[in-house]
Amino acid sequence: MANLPPSLSIGAASFAAPSPPPPSPGASSSSSSSAPGAAAAAKDRKMASAEQLVLDLCDPELRENALLDLSKKREIFQDLAPLLWHSYGTIAALLQEIVSIYPSLSPPTLSPGASNRVCNALALLQCVASHSDTRIPFLTAHIPLYLYPFLNTTSKTRPFEYLRLTSLGVIGALVKVDDSEVIGFLLQTEIIPLCLRTMEMGSELSKTVATFIVQKILLDDVGLRYICATAERFFAVASVLSQMVQALAEQPSPRLLKHIIRCYLRLSENSRACTALNSCLPTALKDGTLNNFLQDDHVTRRWLQQLLHNMTMAGMGGAPHGGLDHIMGM
Repeated sequence: MANLPPSLSIGAASFAAPSPPPPSPGASSSSSSSAPGAAAAAKDRKMASAEQLVLDLCDPELRENALLDLSKKREIFQDLAPLLWHSYGTIAALLQEIVSIYPSLSPPTLSPGASNRVCNALALLQCVASHSDTRIPFLTAHIPLYLYPFLNTTSKTRPFEYLRLTSLGVIGALVKVDDSEVIGFLLQTEIIPLCLRTMEMGSELSKTVATFIVQKILLDDVGLRYICATAERFFAVASVLSQMVQALAEQPSPRLLKHIIRCYLRLSENSRACTALNSCLPTALKDGTLNNFLQDDHVTRRWLQQLLHNMTMAGMGGAPHGGLDHIMGM
């Protein structure tokens, strides 16, 4: 009613049934006491529905509808992740959905329907990756590696872009919780080159998620040391960040810019990388070109100020190491 225009709202009220008499004190008491029981019954029904849908995943005839329903309702099913992980054959069924479209990746012939279906499977894997009880077993089984072929694609059509974005969402769910074990696992894989590829050619949203993943890796001490350990790794990251800043000067995205600046700030906390940044930080971050996009984002403005301060200190000899020459092994 509240959403109706006043004229319609009045008319509707005139056709309303008479208000019921107020309940007696006894009735009120009994209804309040039955509320917890009703809530428990509703929860049981939801869980039973989730269990049936999970069972349906193992039936090829029912799988597509089960994938769709579970992916839509995964937020309302409590403990869906452990249910998916511990149910016999369920993870295998999800992996079967993933590998079934590998032949469509090259040459790129993936249809929108096939993309939507596998993305529903990926959404359930993201649920598993997000849950504290299943995150580490998910890593131990090396499930993320099944997603890497999707991140290695270059087609910019909607089915492929949707596939990359959903795959990045699974990795993003892993790194969202600060866990060095997760970062250590990812550093043993090709996740950084794959993220850099997406940061170069993906949509704005895909670029944002990929940059967030790189940011979370950098924020871990092991990740920062790894990226700054060699000139090749450092300049691979720094060059892609620089290209993105130059593109943002023409097509601004405050959200993406926020993650880029945070990556640069974290790099500047490594003394050798900080001195190296003096030679490769984009001019647009130093001359105020992008300041208008940060007017309402005080946190990111402070990050940028701290970044420039760190670089100034490194340029004055504040860094204890040899800067660019040192990082390049000269």
